[in-house]
Amino acid sequence: MSGISDVIVIGLTGQSGAGKTTVCDVFRENGFAIINADLISREVMQKGHPCLNEIFDAFSEEDIALPDGSLNRRKLAEIVFKDKGKLNLLTSINFPYITERILEEIKKYSANGEKFILLDAPTLFESRADDFCDLIISVIADEKIRLNRIIKRDSISEELALNRLSCQYNDDFYINNSDFIIKNNKSIEVLKEKAKEVSDKIKEYYNAKEA
Repeated sequence: MSGISDVIVIGLTGQSGAGKTTVCDVFRENGFAIINADLISREVMQKGHPCLNEIFDAFSEEDIALPDGSLNRRKLAEIVFKDKGKLNLLTSINFPYITERILEEIKKYSANGEKFILLDAPTLFESRADDFCDLIISVIADEKIRLNRIIKRDSISEELALNRLSCQYNDDFYINNSDFIIKNNKSIEVLKEKAKEVSDKIKEYYNAKEA
C-alpha cells in the first residue's frame, strides 16, 4: 500500500513484449494518472546522478560509460541479461532510487487531487514496488509472440531477446501474484477492450465503496 489514504495505486506489470504500453495508454485515456517506472529509471541513471555514479563504481571493470560521461545503456543491458549476478548487483543499486521517486510521484498526484494512479513498472515485484499497490494487473502473452515483438521493437538479435526473457518471471508467477491477468495473444483491438473492461471495473468498485 502507498500509505496515502486518498489515492488508489494500481500496479501494472508483466513480461517484456506482452503489451503493457497499450494497456497503460487505455488506463490513461480512462482517467488514471500514470507513473512510468521506466522513465524514472532513466532519470536516476542520467549523467551526474548519484545512482549512475554508484553503477559506474560497481561496474568499473566494464566499459559502460560513453565518452561524454553518460551511460551506454545497450552495453549495460547486454552485460546484465547474460549474468544474473550482475543483474542483481544493478538492481540492488538502482531500485532504492527508483522506489523513492515513485513515492514522491504518488504524493505529488495525491496533492493534486488525483484519485486513481497507475504505476507502470515492468520490475514491479523485483523492486518491491508492489508494496505500494492496492491492486496488481499483469499482462502476459505466449513466449513466441513476445520474442517476435521484442526483436522488432528493440531491433535486437534473437539471442539478446531470449536472454532478456530468461530473466523474467513465468506466467504462473504473475497469475499467482496478481489481482487481474490480461492475456495478449490476439489483436491490439482485443487487448484494448480487455484493458478498458478492467479499468472500468476498478473505478466502479472503488467509487461504489465511497458512495
